[in-house]
Amino acid sequence: MSYIPIMPNPPLTDTKALALHRARADGSAWFLHDAARDEVEERLKDVNRTFTTPAVVTAHPELWGDVVPGAQVVHDDPVLPLDVAAHDLVIHAMCLHWADDPVGQLIQCRRALREDGLLLVATLGGDTLAELRASLAEAEAQVAGGLSPRVAPMGEVRDMGALLQRAGLALPVADVGTLTVRYRDLAHLTQDLRAMGETNALAARHRKVPPRDLFSRADRIYRDAFPEGDGIRATFQTIYLTGWAPSETQQKPLRPGSAQARLADALGVPEQGTSR
Repeated sequence: MSYIPIMPNPPLTDTKALALHRARADGSAWFLHDAARDEVEERLKDVNRTFTTPAVVTAHPELWGDVVPGAQVVHDDPVLPLDVAAHDLVIHAMCLHWADDPVGQLIQCRRALREDGLLLVATLGGDTLAELRASLAEAEAQVAGGLSPRVAPMGEVRDMGALLQRAGLALPVADVGTLTVRYRDLAHLTQDLRAMGETNALAARHRKVPPRDLFSRADRIYRDAFPEGDGIRATFQTIYLTGWAPSETQQKPLRPGSAQARLADALGVPEQGTSR
C-alpha cells in the first residue's frame, strides 16, 4: 500500500512557485547546502558503517546526488518514489522545511529503511532569517497596517526531534548548526535568497505588488535593529535529525528500577536515606 500524504487545507506551499524559484537558482549562493553536506559527510564517517543501498531526497540533485556513492536520488515530492525496506541509508537534504506534511516525509523515509537503517535529515530551522522576519513585519505594520506571510515557518529543534519519534524511528537525535552572514543591505540578502531558490513560495502570500516604500522601510529597520559592521546580519539555522529503523540488535534504555549497582557505591559515598 502506498503512502497517502496528509495535506493541510489550505496548503502551506505553492509548489508551482517553489519549483520555479528552485529552477531559477543560479548556484551563486550554495553555502548553506555546502555546509550541510560537509556536516552530513562528517556524521556518516562517525557512524563507521558501509552503506550499500543509500537514497537521497533532494530538490537539488546536482548538489547532493553524489554525497554517497551509488545513491538513488529522488525529488521531494509529497509521495516519495522509494520502495519499502529497500535502503540502509536515507538522507533528506535541505528541503523538509517546504513540506506540507513533514511527518509524512519522515514516515516515508522510515518505511524505505531496512531494519537498523539510518535516516539523516538536514533542514532549515526556526531561527533562520529571524531578523528579516522581524524587520518585514514591523515595516508592513507601519506601511499597510497589517501583516502578510513573507517568510516560511520553520520548525524548532525540539519539535523536529519529536517528529522522529512520531515517524517510528529509534534512537532519535536532533541538534543544530547556526551560521551568521553579513550582508551589505536587504537587497543583497534578497539576491542570495533568490540564488538559493528560497524566496517566498507560501501559498498564502499576497499576490499584489507591495507598497512602494515597504522594502526601503524594512531595510532601514533592519539596519537599525540588526547591524553587523557596515551592513546587516542574517541568521541561518540548520537542524540535523538522526534516527534509526528499529531493530532488536540496537541498544535500549534500561527499565526504571533495573539497575544492578548503587549510585552511592559508584561515587564512593555513604547512601543517604530520604524522608517523607
